[in-house]
Amino acid sequence: MSELNWPSAWTRRQLLARLGQLALASPFFMAMLGPSCGGSKTSVTVPPPPTLTDDQFLDQLERAIFLFFWEQASATTGMIKDRAVAAGNDTSMVSSIASTGFGLTALCIGAQRGYMASATIQARVLTTLSYLLNQLPQQQGFFYHFVDKETGARAFNSEVSSIDTSILLCGVLTCRQYFQDAQIQSLATQIYQRVDWTWMLNGGAAFSMGWTPESGFIPTRWDVYSELMMIYLLAIGSPTHPVPPSAWQAFTRPLFTYNGATYINNIGAPLFIHQYSHAWFDFRNKQDSYANYFNNSVAATQAHKQFCVALAGQFSDYASNLWGITASDSVNGYTVWGGPPAIGPIDGSVVPCAAGGSIPFLPADCIAVLRNIQSGYPRAMQRYGFVDAFNPLTGWYNADVIGINSGITMLMAENQRTGLVWNTFMKNPEVVAAMALVGLK
Repeated sequence: MSELNWPSAWTRRQLLARLGQLALASPFFMAMLGPSCGGSKTSVTVPPPPTLTDDQFLDQLERAIFLFFWEQASATTGMIKDRAVAAGNDTSMVSSIASTGFGLTALCIGAQRGYMASATIQARVLTTLSYLLNQLPQQQGFFYHFVDKETGARAFNSEVSSIDTSILLCGVLTCRQYFQDAQIQSLATQIYQRVDWTWMLNGGAAFSMGWTPESGFIPTRWDVYSELMMIYLLAIGSPTHPVPPSAWQAFTRPLFTYNGATYINNIGAPLFIHQYSHAWFDFRNKQDSYANYFNNSVAATQAHKQFCVALAGQFSDYASNLWGITASDSVNGYTVWGGPPAIGPIDGSVVPCAAGGSIPFLPADCIAVLRNIQSGYPRAMQRYGFVDAFNPLTGWYNADVIGINSGITMLMAENQRTGLVWNTFMKNPEVVAAMALVGLK
């Protein structure tokens, strides 16, 4: 597959808008339609395409997302773009380390499913890990959030990010266990062991959100329940620069009740906080003194569906098979929105990764949403799968896919299908040890 280039924008923290012209159809959608009878004047009867099973549907979706992570990466560094035009052909140069982390995991899925020759995928992983260890600028093992995909130069004056480095490390450690290659395993181990987690604590109990050379540590800390669990578990399990298991108590777990269901929730945060750590860490059938975090995400997903459906009187598109709002692009730029309780300027837009990233928590409901989008809103399907967001009420369709939003959909779809990401990542002994140390039994 050739490297395709198109224009760029920003991710979830930049709040910048970018709209573009969408193609009216995509290879992914056309593949689902089956053979056409165009181009011939002879009248023929074409049988309707067979109905895809849920597994076949998810496989086609994963294949499309895999294309993004393959085509929109640098062949020389392995760094993967933060976002790209959903139809392909993107000229942007900005990658994100979080997108790269999701992408490294996507490469494991692609190798397992034969989306490309395993040796070709393995060579790309080796290139990426070598670049991360030996060339990409870092501070105490942590990486800048956004970098040029070819040069590694810091982009947008972004921060050295604790959460985005952690997402990257989850991808690195997935590759370490998936590819039985001594060089890959050595590189991955060195990348992980180089991270000085105690430095990112900056003298406090909870991790700083990041550091910049201009201002030092960001004052805001990871001290309220969110996607942060991966940071703490990776740090507690570190064999070189660990933080004590007591750090697991450094973030609060506020309770929230909606429609009679009570669960841990960070008020004002979007749905993805209940998804990201769960993409790699298998919290099923485990509980600490606070919660069963997998069941907590099930409750959060159920509440989010009920919240969206309850908005149908205001936004008539929302229904039991069309819901989902999480941080995404909007017609006015990148937006943090969702609920419950209501967050941001909700306008009837649908964000496919809200359901996509929650598939293991509410499989039938989430897959029904994605299949409804595919069949009822064909403009939402492009070369790289679902566009980041669209609004059925206004006819607005976002031009882009965003790596982390497409990535969480692909990883969670595969976890639902086979558990591959969970089963592979949980072979890391540091991960198993960390979960035991914090009392997850």
